[in-house]
Amino acid sequence: MFNLAIPEMLFSKAEVDGAPGYRVTACTPDPGPLTTTGGLDVLVGRGLDAVDEADVVIVAGTGSREEPDARIVAAVRRAAAAGKRIASICTGAFVLAEAGLLDGRAATTYWAYTRELGDRYPAVDLQQDVLFVQDGPFLTSSGYAAGIDLCLQIIRTDYGAAVANSVARLALVAPVRPGGQTQFTDTPLPPERGVSFADTRAWAMRHLDEPLTLTDLARNAGVSIRTLSRRFHAETGLSPLQWLLHQRIERARELLETTALPMDQVARASGLGSADSLRQHVQRRLGLTPSAYRASFSRLATSG
Repeated sequence: MFNLAIPEMLFSKAEVDGAPGYRVTACTPDPGPLTTTGGLDVLVGRGLDAVDEADVVIVAGTGSREEPDARIVAAVRRAAAAGKRIASICTGAFVLAEAGLLDGRAATTYWAYTRELGDRYPAVDLQQDVLFVQDGPFLTSSGYAAGIDLCLQIIRTDYGAAVANSVARLALVAPVRPGGQTQFTDTPLPPERGVSFADTRAWAMRHLDEPLTLTDLARNAGVSIRTLSRRFHAETGLSPLQWLLHQRIERARELLETTALPMDQVARASGLGSADSLRQHVQRRLGLTPSAYRASFSRLATSG
């Protein structure tokens, strides 16, 4: 049920200029009640004809790695031939691999099944220790919850960071854990594994425009710099300064999308310093200059 709930929960919250950004439809080879784990039934009314109508196709994982249903594999192949974007959550990657869509492409699945996926489909360039991977029009996520990151990335690609972050806030999930070689970042943020410094991270988010130092963060947390660095990394997978830089780039993205501020003001407001520093960091992370990013994703242009 979680696999089915993730896309509906996130895509249904995406609004652009007050209008829904997506319409979500669940489908199955045999419409009707489906038994899920936990003994609960889900009623799915549409057959695989819905795949032919979709712009984005997401194959939910089932926890099973048995031979994929040939009807689903055929529907996914047709969708790929039609140029649709296709994604999988968790073990849904086995369906994409069976359809031959991942041959020679980077992909991932739940960590417990990566070896099995690699053994069964050796042509897949299997990526481990990532939340999700995008290679061309195909996206694959690791475990169930990483499907949240995958769906947010699709929203971010379609409508920009501001819309994606708004959806993340409504869903009470972390807005910034992107990853994959074509996803506007090279390294995904790992999931947070602790909350002892959550208040300090929230405080830092409110002060991104200030020149925060390790001393400032340690003072707020009431610990030494050495303790801050060690425990911060244990909780976030990043050093405090790496985490700050990631959040500042995300703040800059939102400002580029939602305001007409000059580049030097965007840089100051996001804590990146100067317009030159803004350009350097944004281009390295996003592959676009700040001006090009604004031209592609500005909400002001679409609303005007």
